[in-house]
Amino acid sequence: MKFELETTLRGATNLELLEELRRCASELGRDTITQAGFAKIGKGHPTTITRRFGSWPQALDMAGLRPSRSKIGISDDELFENLRNVWMFLKRQPRYGEISKPPSQFSTSPYEKRFGGWTNALKKFVEWVNEEDESKHVPKARKHIVPDNRPSRDQSSRRTKRNISERQRFRILLNAGFRCQSCGASPLTSSGTELHVDHIMPWSKGGETIDDNLTCKCKQCNLGKGNAFKY
Repeated sequence: MKFELETTLRGATNLELLEELRRCASELGRDTITQAGFAKIGKGHPTTITRRFGSWPQALDMAGLRPSRSKIGISDDELFENLRNVWMFLKRQPRYGEISKPPSQFSTSPYEKRFGGWTNALKKFVEWVNEEDESKHVPKARKHIVPDNRPSRDQSSRRTKRNISERQRFRILLNAGFRCQSCGASPLTSSGTELHVDHIMPWSKGGETIDDNLTCKCKQCNLGKGNAFKY
């Protein structure tokens, strides 16, 4: 059996310390690293870094990494958007341990501290996804006069915007089980499947951007649909 001395950061140059920061961040697949993360996989203790460069954020900046963020400054929306991104990446509900891995930007800690546990965080996330917004209902139409030389259904009479919000897009994909509503194709079973969320009644033909007028289709089925509408 071959014995080797364990390498540490004691006596390392500034360049070597910065390179170790970059190595650890790369190993985690991220563009930043926390002191806790460095303590687990780094070749030394975080205090070696902070003493040399004055502070952890300063060291990250000199290493060309993104400053890690304090849990205090993270908003509920940021936590929910991160959870949505991980859910979209996995095409299913993330498990407890998966939220601490890339592409997640946060660990389970801020979720547990903010919402009193992982299960409660998931419940609050579902409420957030299903919150009422302008895309879930059509407000009352405003009275307006349509000039004779303009079509009766123009953009000024729209009650919803054309663009589909990220929250609404996720809601439609989730309700569809991440499967094409025409052919059943899914990235869960075929890695090359690309899903689109689009209007059933085309927006150009008067369709509104509401959940009931949106569907999930694979790229092939959606492009084949074009601007047609099947009753």
